[in-house]
Amino acid sequence: QVHLVESGGGLVQAGVSLRLSCAASGRTFSSYVAAWFRQAPGKERDFVAAIRWSGDSYYADSVKGRFTISRDNAKNTVYLQMNSLKPEDTAVYYCAADRAYGSRRRSASDFDSWGQGTQVTVSS
Repeated sequence: QVHLVESGGGLVQAGVSLRLSCAASGRTFSSYVAAWFRQAPGKERDFVAAIRWSGDSYYADSVKGRFTISRDNAKNTVYLQMNSLKPEDTAVYYCAADRAYGSRRRSASDFDSWGQGTQVTVSS
């Protein structure tokens, strides 16, 4: 497993932007898929975005065109750039990682390593 720590959450107004970061601790010696999930109170933990070792990225329909996932391998860090934020984006955001899959995965159960979460609150 890889130890992950999220940062960058906060309270923002609708329509503005925010960037989340997910840093991996120590050194890694293999390829990983990195993803972002979010969970609102009383709701399921939902897929947001992912990026595979090949650079392939994919998104939930609800954030497509607004959010961008990226990575900096030299810093062992994955980012989630969130633009045009809406109140319905309010949730705890988690980063996750696992082995490099040969296909796109969107289920939380497919990922073994998780960060502690960072709160994003979007006011209207």
